[in-house]
Amino acid sequence: MVKVITIYNQSGGVMKTSLTMNLGYQLAQHNHSVLLIDMDPQASLTVFMGLEPADLEQTVADTILDNSPLAIHQDLHGMDLLPANITLSAVEMRLVSAMAREWRLKRILEPIQAQYDFILIDAPPSLGVLSVLSLVASTHVLIPIQTQYKSYKGTELLLDSIKQVQQQVNTELKIAGIVPTIYASANAQDKAILAAIQEQMAAIATIYPPVPRATAFADASMEHLPLALYSPNHSAVKILESIATGVEKLS
Repeated sequence: MVKVITIYNQSGGVMKTSLTMNLGYQLAQHNHSVLLIDMDPQASLTVFMGLEPADLEQTVADTILDNSPLAIHQDLHGMDLLPANITLSAVEMRLVSAMAREWRLKRILEPIQAQYDFILIDAPPSLGVLSVLSLVASTHVLIPIQTQYKSYKGTELLLDSIKQVQQQVNTELKIAGIVPTIYASANAQDKAILAAIQEQMAAIATIYPPVPRATAFADASMEHLPLALYSPNHSAVKILESIATGVEKLS
């Protein structure tokens, strides 16, 4: 069975896109077939993967809105990509009164799911229509949380949003795990927040090792490369590998 995993947090700047790209790459290195889906109108994942959003004639938005054929770009670092651009921002407005709008993404993915072992969705940092579409289409949600007080305090609202989707629309949605991100081991606040995440959320889901704060992620993104290709010996690569191994074990 394909595992459809939305990487989601209502806060921006928590490494959602970097985690999506790099986790996908690690899974592809394990000989899994992987599709990445950019569901953020900012199209950061699309850019990270080496495409120019403004040049794209078709994106995920066209399929959601008009049932156009899926514009999947194949074999980008061993992964496939369903890209986005600013057109995706029109989805929320145009689907306001649409019937069964929450199921649009799930239904367009159903014909191709058998082609993939993993589908990773980079959701926007809000609980709008696009995030709901992503969560409804998913079997799991993976939650990155920056090890800073503001991000940690927003976790209660985040988990409540996921619970609402579980109760009202997608009863089979599971939490795949929590990934502490942008962790600075020398910072006292980071240490305190990491300890709080590990203590208070271990009963909810697996807590993965923290992904360190590192400029190498931004540098790799500028080169349109996963970190493991840009800097194979970087310490974060082993952490990304451990997350991929954990995701492989999801039921």
